[in-house]
Amino acid sequence: MWKKEGEERKGRGQATLSDVAVGEPDRTPARLARVDNSFAIVAPRCALHRTPILTCRTLDSLTGATLFFKCENFQKTGSFKARGASNAVARLSPEAAAKGVVTHSSGNHGAALAMAAQAHGIAATIIMPRTAPAVKKAATAAYGATIIECEPTFAAREAACARVIADTGATLVHPFDNDDVIAGQGTAAAELLADIPDLTVITVPLGGGGLLAGTALAAKAHNPAIRVIAAEPEGAADGARGFASGLREPMPNPKSIADGLLGQMSERTFAIMRAHVDAVVTVSEASIIHAMRLIFMHMKIVIEPSCAVPLAAILSNAWEARGQRVGIILTGGNVDLDRLPWIKDPA
Repeated sequence: MWKKEGEERKGRGQATLSDVAVGEPDRTPARLARVDNSFAIVAPRCALHRTPILTCRTLDSLTGATLFFKCENFQKTGSFKARGASNAVARLSPEAAAKGVVTHSSGNHGAALAMAAQAHGIAATIIMPRTAPAVKKAATAAYGATIIECEPTFAAREAACARVIADTGATLVHPFDNDDVIAGQGTAAAELLADIPDLTVITVPLGGGGLLAGTALAAKAHNPAIRVIAAEPEGAADGARGFASGLREPMPNPKSIADGLLGQMSERTFAIMRAHVDAVVTVSEASIIHAMRLIFMHMKIVIEPSCAVPLAAILSNAWEARGQRVGIILTGGNVDLDRLPWIKDPA
């Protein structure tokens, strides 16, 4: 069933390196170097995995494409976030590390930062919205982090982080607005392309944009002709709106079953997207649930809703995948098995 294993840009010219950063000097070479150098850093201290690549003939048949799934749901902490957090913590100065780290997260980045901090023997404080899934709160606490709950708004998350920084001097390791985090996330795509070098497309889900930015930098360095396509929920589509308009367009109250994709893109990740990403597409909630269930059924692996968004885009013809060799990064597997979206509430 499964085993280990460009279309030209439309309406947009090829981006130049200076397009990558808005209002600052060109930093693309430095960012590419960070992705490359992160290979030697992200794995040893935290014992990160080189995750497997799986294929599925049933899903190939349904899509008309040849799909290669990079299974970050098998990564330490159950998501790709372990890569970026481990890279960022490993690069702290001894003086900064001694004061600990802090972040805000709905779950996966929080657990990843807690794990990386524990591995380096430093303190971690994680600001989590009170609505974050219980399974993700429990995973974060298991790594010894201090959890502070807040209201489920970006303003509340940022304010709580600011208080911790003022009180402790901790370093903020932002979930995506950080070059070391972006570089660490990019190692997933770099591994995928090292194993399957002739991909024509890589597609990833889009939330705050850290994974997309790292993926785009790694992919375009490997092969400038490869297409990088982001997919996001219709209810959290700031990336698609901004990609079309050329301006950041944050959504004030994003909503989706894909809770890991509710972050708003930063200036940093938005600029990298505009320079190196070929398309951003959106999908409905129903299509996310359908794609998630197909992966459970046919690949026999556990994924969270955010993971299913790229496959949902392919299945709903949000972009034409037929005949393509497509790499899909399955971002994580931290889902509450008692609350799967296709299980009807008995009440």
